[in-house]
Amino acid sequence: MSVLPDAVILDFGGVLYDIDYDAPVRAFNALGVNDFAGLYKQSGQSPEFDDLECGRIAPEVFYRFMATHCAPGTSRQEIVDAWNSILIGMHPSRIKLVQALGRQTRLYIFSNTNVIHAQAFESWVEHAFGLSAFRSAFEGIHYSHELGMRKPEPAAFLHLCKGHGIAPDRALFIDDSEQHIRGASRAGLETHWHYSAGEDIAIWLANRGFEIPSEAFRD
Repeated sequence: MSVLPDAVILDFGGVLYDIDYDAPVRAFNALGVNDFAGLYKQSGQSPEFDDLECGRIAPEVFYRFMATHCAPGTSRQEIVDAWNSILIGMHPSRIKLVQALGRQTRLYIFSNTNVIHAQAFESWVEHAFGLSAFRSAFEGIHYSHELGMRKPEPAAFLHLCKGHGIAPDRALFIDDSEQHIRGASRAGLETHWHYSAGEDIAIWLANRGFEIPSEAFRD
């Protein structure tokens, strides 16, 4: 039988919550931004996006930055809607999945996100399932804009582990971005790259040795 890790650290978007990286590209293109994919992408992004994700700039500063790239007359709400179009929703099985994991290991979220997206997806989860039903499965939920650090910096993983008294080599980190996996590996964590949109992470976790109930699988 596989020895389970002392802690599991999950990415949020792309692992638990469904996202569409191409949706903002389409939405901002419709607003006159011809190179949004060059500004913001899964593998890297412009400094303004890093600053938003690390809490160094306020949302209003970000909106003004994006307005300079949009067609004249673009409203703030149009920018908000285009930015939030990346957020799709969460399958009901993910609630059962994190609740099952939380009974077997110390469970955490570490997400590169920003206050705009966090408010939007937490509101969605609250309306769909009740936010407390989701949050109660975790010992800690860490967003980069609150932490002031972001993946893939190894120091960010070490900071999280130290803060919770977790030995890095006894922690499992799961993420859908390869560069984040490399950063966690350099920090000494066990990792799994959840690279396929069609892969149910519950299947991999069951194969890793966790007891996953039937209702925690997507299909």
